[in-house]
Amino acid sequence: CEPTMTETTARPIETVLVANRGEIARRVVSACRAAGLRSVAVHTDLDVASLHVAEADDAVRVGSYLDVAEVVAAAVASGADAVHPGYGFLSENAGFARAVQEAGLVFVGPSPEVIELMGRKDRARDVAERAGVPVTPRHDVDDVPPDAYPVLVKAAAGGGGKGMHVVRRPEDLAGAVATARREAASSFGDDTLLVEAYVEGGRHVEVQVFGDTHGTVVHLFERDCSAQRRHQKVVEEAPAPDLDPALRDLLHRSSVALCEEVGYVGAGTVEFLVAGAPGDQTAYFLEMNTRLQVEHPVTEQVTGLDLVQWQLDVAAGRPLPLTQDEITCTGHAVEVRVYAEDPYTGFLPQAGHVLDARWGGQQGHEVHAAIEGEAHVSSAYDPMLAKLVAHGPDRDAAIDTLLDVVDGSAVEGIATNLGWVRRLVDSAPFRSGEVHTGWLDAYEGPLLARPDVAPEALRAAALLLGEPEDTSPFGRGDGWRSAGPPNPLVVHVAEPDGTTHAVTVDRGHEHADATARGRRVWATWQGQTWVLEQADAMRRTSSAAAGDAAVVAPMPGSVVALDVEVGDVVVEGQRLGAVEAMKMELALVAPHAGTVTHVGATVGDQVAMGHVVVHVEESA
Repeated sequence: CEPTMTETTARPIETVLVANRGEIARRVVSACRAAGLRSVAVHTDLDVASLHVAEADDAVRVGSYLDVAEVVAAAVASGADAVHPGYGFLSENAGFARAVQEAGLVFVGPSPEVIELMGRKDRARDVAERAGVPVTPRHDVDDVPPDAYPVLVKAAAGGGGKGMHVVRRPEDLAGAVATARREAASSFGDDTLLVEAYVEGGRHVEVQVFGDTHGTVVHLFERDCSAQRRHQKVVEEAPAPDLDPALRDLLHRSSVALCEEVGYVGAGTVEFLVAGAPGDQTAYFLEMNTRLQVEHPVTEQVTGLDLVQWQLDVAAGRPLPLTQDEITCTGHAVEVRVYAEDPYTGFLPQAGHVLDARWGGQQGHEVHAAIEGEAHVSSAYDPMLAKLVAHGPDRDAAIDTLLDVVDGSAVEGIATNLGWVRRLVDSAPFRSGEVHTGWLDAYEGPLLARPDVAPEALRAAALLLGEPEDTSPFGRGDGWRSAGPPNPLVVHVAEPDGTTHAVTVDRGHEHADATARGRRVWATWQGQTWVLEQADAMRRTSSAAAGDAAVVAPMPGSVVALDVEVGDVVVEGQRLGAVEAMKMELALVAPHAGTVTHVGATVGDQVAMGHVVVHVEESA
């Protein structure tokens, strides 16, 4: 039978254990502080020096954020009354919610039964149909009609784009199913799959919902999250632009009806795929997320409400503070996700030592950051470093404010998508609303080309590299002459590939934000960071450790598939295997046609970045 909502009395909450890490843990800790509640952080050894640990009132070490028994034990030992799961990790784990309640604590979220029901895409779809929500055609995994393509294969128990693949040809289905099953089993412990019709060019629109224990369910308007890469959201905004008024109303009403169908309590999101141009739009139910979303700040910006505070109030048994008619939407908000990844090498995740992370902006913006200043980014966790959020009276104004936020930000030491995502939101396709869920994956234009080093970055590097070690008046490198104007000071600045630029030092021109470490400079302009150094004619550039024939692990990770053996003949671009790193499966492909002469790993091996997994000798 379906779970039902029962009214409960208010239960005081004084201490909240935050079962998460990074920016969302900091966000919950901040909300607890504002509400006068004591917060307790959990952390692994990798996160002992993290900001969420430093900012909480107390902290407890755990071996893993995914260990239900250990996290619940930490909550009990810390004297917590409630557990806030954030998002990701255990946030949609019904077993965890049940264990929290069995320990006598309050779980900040819906009931275990509702999580179990709505957390599975297949069961949630059934509920949506009963609630009158439109859904896409569904097919059996082993019996997809030839005329049904393209279809979307997705993990029934999952989310976050993991275990999700678009299949356009019948001959590609088996491979996609195998990969999706493996990803689903690894990420969610359940390899059940769902196959549905894939809507080309659709937009991802989701409705924020909230329910309390007194029978009230409201919506807080909608968001558009269509800018996605490999089903991972990159940019989110509220409200969704260019929606037909009737469709917008349908999405709001059907989302509330869906929640009422199951007696939903807490924060949730009902996701839809919207197809068609304005004036002729239709919508299809995708799934429901039974937790707070990464992109909740854009809803907070346009409604002026604190969603985490609402979560805490509802968990304590209080009624929602506003009725539906009292909730308003003002202006527009846009959010970008800053990831530790290199957009110009296939968005490969990055890890390592961050020399400095600085987040800028102005009035009308928010920064939700996992790191600030010097930090270490591990390959063990999701690569999202921060969310930059801006609000304005309209969409263009919000985007313009967001550009200012990015321009005042810099991450030095590892590659990020900060400069790339700035170019994306300022691009004509995004500004005009052309971006749909498949747009980025099919895109092959200039956004994916690594930008040439900006003159402002070169000038900043020249300023820093031109500074002499002797800082006395006699050691100044300013070209001073007693009998005439100063000689221009020229510094030869080199890029990592050896390209050299002769740059005249000029303090009067605009230059990038930059930091020097020895002879090396990290210069950031409009979010894009270049690593530059003083040219040295005697210095040789290092060559790659592995030759062109070597297929190496792009990140530290686990080998999850090997499709070839020594002696196999392969063609250029053929998949040879896969490595899982930072929760992402990265395909290893043949660099050219040839013969496999060496396989340097087995499935299950942990390999370092640069490890030679397969060697392909090029055909003569």
